[in-house]
Amino acid sequence: MNNEIKLFEGTQIRTVWDNEKEEWYFSVVDVVGALSGSKNPTDYLKKMRKRDELLAFYIGTNCPQVEMKSSSGKKRKILAGNIKDIFRIIQSVPSPKAEPFKMWLAEVGKERIDEIIDPELTIDRAIATYLKKGYTREWINQRLQAIQVRKELIDTWQDHGVKEGKNYAILTNEITKAWSGMTTRQYKDYKGLKKENLCDNMTTLELVLNMLAEATTTELTHSINPQGLEENKQVAKRGGTIAGNARKEIEQETGEPVITSKNAIDLGKLITDVAKSTTDNKNKL
Repeated sequence: MNNEIKLFEGTQIRTVWDNEKEEWYFSVVDVVGALSGSKNPTDYLKKMRKRDELLAFYIGTNCPQVEMKSSSGKKRKILAGNIKDIFRIIQSVPSPKAEPFKMWLAEVGKERIDEIIDPELTIDRAIATYLKKGYTREWINQRLQAIQVRKELIDTWQDHGVKEGKNYAILTNEITKAWSGMTTRQYKDYKGLKKENLCDNMTTLELVLNMLAEATTTELTHSINPQGLEENKQVAKRGGTIAGNARKEIEQETGEPVITSKNAIDLGKLITDVAKSTTDNKNKL
């Protein structure tokens, strides 16, 4: 786990990154203190849990004690929660500072329902989000094609006896390692990524080669007809290797590595971005 102390409106919030689970964990007391403005956030949290039995049960069931570094540099176990847990707790904080977050969560919930009713809205919002992040329209079109290629691969795996969940990650890892020379986690580390989507941080050429690897794996799967995880792993390696050979040829011709450490997201803005988003929504009210 990697420890950090982030700032939210001038208040320190202790965080830790769990590399295995690929989750950020935040100090519950620090978040409650930042949103409530209480001088004694530990006592404030105790009163919240006593007043709200459902919240108390949720925290007791979902929020672990995680070792974090305090401002003095000492480590000790701290009640912590991931993003989902923190948003649940925020809903129970009776403070004006929490209202923008609550409004933002309500808006996100409405958008999700709208997308269930009209799935095309998902694509429209995805394009709008990518544009706001500064991606070019050319890159966005490529990314949308990559999503379609990925969907076809997932459907093919399902048809060939691969159960969803961790198995998809295992097969994806085989493909990634075969074409890039790195596991998915190594690739993310090279780009300085944590929770972010790897494909969202690829250059156009990286994205194209990843698409080639996945599309080739799909075609080979249809042709070879593997069944179950182990047989599909061998096909995934073959599909990735074909794209890997293409990468090596490109690098030989250009004299430049295809894989770069460039990424599109500044991780240090994780809380700041959410805070800005909620503040913008508050200003619209």
